[in-house]
Amino acid sequence: MSKKIKAAILIIGNEVLSGRTQDLNVSFISKWLNQNCGISVTEVRIIQDIEKIIISNILNLKKKFKYIFTTGGIGPTHDDITSESLAKALKLKYDFNKEAYKILEKYYGKKNFNPGRQKMAKMPEGSKLIYNPSSAAPGFKIKNIFCLPGVPSILQSMLPNVKKFLIKGLVTHSININLHTVESQISIELGKLQNKFKKNIEIGSYPFFKSGKIGVAVVLRSVNKKELFKCQKELKKIIIKKKINFFNH
Repeated sequence: MSKKIKAAILIIGNEVLSGRTQDLNVSFISKWLNQNCGISVTEVRIIQDIEKIIISNILNLKKKFKYIFTTGGIGPTHDDITSESLAKALKLKYDFNKEAYKILEKYYGKKNFNPGRQKMAKMPEGSKLIYNPSSAAPGFKIKNIFCLPGVPSILQSMLPNVKKFLIKGLVTHSININLHTVESQISIELGKLQNKFKKNIEIGSYPFFKSGKIGVAVVLRSVNKKELFKCQKELKKIIIKKKINFFNH
């Protein structure tokens, strides 16, 4: 756990792009990876269920990130093409995974194990299964890519089974300070503070409207707790000097 490890999330599904389905997976995966594995998600893409688009994005992200997490497109229907597209992108055979086939056959029973359900057992050759405690159909890992379902409750139940495949990095800690002010009132000071701590701290400023009042959330992020608290101390001095009130409710 001596370095930062970065990951990307690739959301695959026309239903997300159309607005029919609201994505809930990015926030959950990002928080889970940071808190449990010290891995930071630094890029997210949402793409269509189109083979050439999936392939081009996988090949691009694979070069840039330690890990890629895909969501969606591994179900039983005609538009679930993530697994086959991954196989083509990686130039691997797309076929039944014997273990996945047995798991699904047992879950559904031979009589009800129809071609659509059998399709969920097909994946790139050499894939390692990510077990599914909710609905049996496993996800899989191939190279540095983790292929997960799009249904949030199922995905969330599967993430603990991803942990064994991951190398741990440094956890990013954060401090949130809510203020009764507007961004322009503290923008110059925050800029100077960011410049002073640029090696170790990321400072974010986010306006909000709550209880009929305007405020700003200042968020400090770092893997270095000592520097984080040092930066927090200096920020509080700035707040007091400028006579800005804290937003406590």
